[in-house]
Formats: sequence, structure tokens, C-alpha cells
Amino acid sequence: MFIPFFLELKAAKVPVSLREYLTLLEGMETGLVDFDVEGFYYLSRATLVKDERFIDRFDQVFAQVFKGLEAVSGSADAVDPTDIPDEWLRRMAEKFLTEEEKALVKSLGGFEALMETLKQRLAEQQGRHQGGNKWIGTAGTSPFGAYGYNPEGVRIGQDKSRNRRAVKVWDRRDFRNLDDNVEIGTRNIKVALKRLRKWIRQGADEELDLGGTIRSTAEHGYLDVKTRPERRNAVKLLMFFDIGGSMDDHIKVAEELFSAAKSEFKHMEYFYFHNCVYEGVWKDNKRRRVDVTSTFDVIRTFGSDYKAIFVGDAAMAPYEISHPGGSVEHWNAEAGAVWLDRLTSHFTKSVWINPVKEEYWGYSQSTQMLRTLMNGRMYPLTLGGLENATRELSR
Repeated sequence: MFIPFFLELKAAKVPVSLREYLTLLEGMETGLVDFDVEGFYYLSRATLVKDERFIDRFDQVFAQVFKGLEAVSGSADAVDPTDIPDEWLRRMAEKFLTEEEKALVKSLGGFEALMETLKQRLAEQQGRHQGGNKWIGTAGTSPFGAYGYNPEGVRIGQDKSRNRRAVKVWDRRDFRNLDDNVEIGTRNIKVALKRLRKWIRQGADEELDLGGTIRSTAEHGYLDVKTRPERRNAVKLLMFFDIGGSMDDHIKVAEELFSAAKSEFKHMEYFYFHNCVYEGVWKDNKRRRVDVTSTFDVIRTFGSDYKAIFVGDAAMAPYEISHPGGSVEHWNAEAGAVWLDRLTSHFTKSVWINPVKEEYWGYSQSTQMLRTLMNGRMYPLTLGGLENATRELSR
């Protein structure tokens, strides 16, 4: 039953060998895991994956091959149907409101009021709270807590976004890197990006001019070797990718753009950010809390001849752009607008690529704010949008 699993991993370009597959079978035969899907997952990952870059692809194949696998009925580890998991009970308490009910829930009236009220609640509250509209708890309409609803709140103790209305997220969140080996279904993105490539003659006469050599030899009657300056792609590209949160909805197309850009441009560098650019960006989402690159260092390291592309859905609380401390995940000393202005002032050839359909931009205040900060240079992640963006960068 494990042969299809092995073949699917090979098909997904996970570098797994037959020796590693046999090691997995040996582990199963010795009884390292019995009737335990989670245990089998970790055993197979430990034996088959030798490079953390392929863990995401491994997870996708594992979910596809073993979809629906349950504990074996009648075994010692079989699930008792009367033993309802605590997680299920907790999720039953989640707050789901109609649009009419949501409209009745009022915000506290601004970022400063929200932060000040949170400080007061932390000082006053003595224990856990369920429901209600004031204390930090679950399944209520308070601005603070989890699995409830408030138009502007601080999310505390919730594993992922539900209504996407949080101004700040108290909990630690982990994002995964974009896969630069994604196979693009069509060549449209690559074709659009090629508009940005400007080939110029550089360097010494070191490249054989085959056509010129043939013509000159035919004209003179003897071998007349001709050379020409080597052709090099002189475009320098710097890309900033918004990752996590609402961008999870656009992960596939972002990976396609990332993969296409890496294959088309020799001089291409990239960084990640979340929602808006602040004082630090990073290269690896698994180390984004310990291995951060100062945005000032990015400006000092890369010259103004680099063309900058920001990729993000621009969906966030307006405070994340306009207010110090407005970042959803940390306390930023300066507003996101300040940092974006510094970057676009240095990288004068810059655009923002938005994966959200352009017809929806008018419904998002943050999108309008970023579009204004970019002086209108925001384009949809479509073939036409990319062509317009590369045309703007080529001016």
C-alpha cells in the first residue's frame, strides 16, 4: 500500500530514494508505529525527507495519498465514539453571526481606543470568559478574544483567521515559503515578464558570432572568425512578497509569479513581509523572528537601479499603514506608510501587483491608501496587469 505513496513523492519531485523507502518499511515492520496516522506521518517524513525545502510538497502528497485514513476499528488504539474531542466542543462555541447581526456590533472607535481598552481589560480580568461583549474570551462580540466577531479587534488564542477583521494578532503565526519550483500551467506570466528584459551589449568581444563568421568566411574564401560582445540580461529586480493571512487565498498565483520571475531574471532578489512593509523583512518564513533584514540595509545594499515589485492583496486594517504600532503582529515604531515611502523614494521604478480583482479594490480602504502611496502604480495580477506593470517599470 506504500508503493503509490513512494511514486507520488517521486512525481512531485521530492528527492526520495529507494533506500529511504526501504528504511521506512523496516521501521513499520519493527512496530515503530501501529494504527497511528500521526505517528506514521512523522516516521515517513523523518525517513523520506532530507531537505526542509521539500516538507511542504511532502505534506501535500501525504494528504492526497492517505486522505480519509482513520484509526483501525477494534484495535487497542481505536477511537471511542463517545469520547468527543475537546476541539470539537470548543468549535461548537464559535460565534457565527448573520450580516445584519454583524452590523449591530460596534467597534471601539479607533486604534488608540482599542489599545487602551485592551490594557485596561488585561489589568482587570481575573479568569476565563465565554461569550459576552466586554472581557477577553471566546465566542462573543468583545473586541478581544477568539472565535467571535467584532469589526475591529485583537485576536487572542485562535489558530487561524475567520472573519479577517483583526487589527492585531496576539498569537504567534507561522508562514511557509513560496515554492520557486512550481510548474506554471501557461507561459503567460513569463511572456509578460519578458517585456521587462532589456538586453544590452557589455564586456569584451568574447562571444562567437556564428552568423557573422559564416558570412565573412563565405565572402573571403577562408575561415574568418567573428566575435561580438556577450549579451547579458542587465535588468535588476527586487521583489517583496506579502505572505500569510489573507494572502493564503492567493498562494498559487503568487508562487507562479515567483517561479516565473526566478527563471526569467538573472539578477533577482526577494524578501517577504506581512501586510505592509515595516522596519524589517526576511528571506525565510521559518526564521522570520530571528533572521530579519533591516529595511534600511535593503535600501543601502541594493542600488536605485533595481526595479522593485511589491506583491500583496493590500487587505489589512488601515491602522497598519497609517499608525505607529498599527502592525497586526508587532509594535512598529514608525507607520507602514513611512517605510513604503522610503522604499519607493529609493527604488523610483516600483509597482505594486495585487492578486485581488481590480473591481473589488474600491471596497477596501487599505487598498485605496496603498494605491495612493504608490502614486497609482498598482496593477492586478493578470496578463494585462503584468504587461502594464512591466511597461511602467521600463520607462
